[in-house]
Amino acid sequence: MMNTPLYGAVEGGGTKFVCALGNGPDQIVARTRIDTTGPAETLGRVADFLREASRGYRLAAVGVACFGPLELDERSPAYGTMLETPKPGWSGAPIIAPLRQRLGVPVALDTDVSGAALAEWRWGAAQGCDPALYLTVGTGIGGGAVVGGRPLHGLLHPEMGHIPAPRLAWPDGRPDDFPGVCPFHGNCFEGMASGPALQARLGAPAETAGPEHPVWDLEAGYIASAVATYVLVLSPQRLVAGGGVMQQAHLIDRVRQRLPEVLAGYVKRAEVDAAVERYVVAPHFGQDAGLMGAFALAMNVKGET
Repeated sequence: MMNTPLYGAVEGGGTKFVCALGNGPDQIVARTRIDTTGPAETLGRVADFLREASRGYRLAAVGVACFGPLELDERSPAYGTMLETPKPGWSGAPIIAPLRQRLGVPVALDTDVSGAALAEWRWGAAQGCDPALYLTVGTGIGGGAVVGGRPLHGLLHPEMGHIPAPRLAWPDGRPDDFPGVCPFHGNCFEGMASGPALQARLGAPAETAGPEHPVWDLEAGYIASAVATYVLVLSPQRLVAGGGVMQQAHLIDRVRQRLPEVLAGYVKRAEVDAAVERYVVAPHFGQDAGLMGAFALAMNVKGET
């Protein structure tokens, strides 16, 4: 077994880190959940798990798909660290260095949504689609894009949840005067349509609202408006929509219905009209998309495609 190379996969979230050891989605040898505390303690426990789980194997590399924002520019002295974040104690924390030092293997880092996009492109619902986009609507809203087989980076990594949101109306015609919950922008897409935004509107968790509640038509409108923006800017061949809010089984169909209305016939492709159910799709890996993306990141850093 010592010559069998395995990969470490780490999905880092604000409340938990999920870790696994294996060769990708079809072969997972070990898996665990670690509560997110301070960075040193959390990453120390991650390293301990991977070191112990890989005894008798050869740990080849580790991939980390993590909440952000992250410094992913390899030219920056701060490469591999957390940028300013509302998560207490994590701003400026190194992510790559402590794992590399304790495990002695290459460590690849990207955002959780970019990792999810990579997993769905490589093994899941977006296979054969390039560019491909993964959108998550949950406690926060974020998106990752795969372009040319690699996650898209530029000035930073994409922050698709913080695009401006149009001011929509409720189904009965009332203007939506909700101020939004984003501490930076107020009424950006995340501020208007995330899980906390829904809870603030309703005064109760979103899952308590039945499928016929008018809030879901409003929510679908905000998501469809954002998806239309991504279609026009990035022109993805498929869009995978995941996250806790999208667990409402009826919501994805509402988004599909609204998208052609928002695009108003400008993009003349069946994928955003008659065949939209094959264009806006649920993730193959469900809530595990980020973790599977961490495997893909680890394999990429070792040159396995």
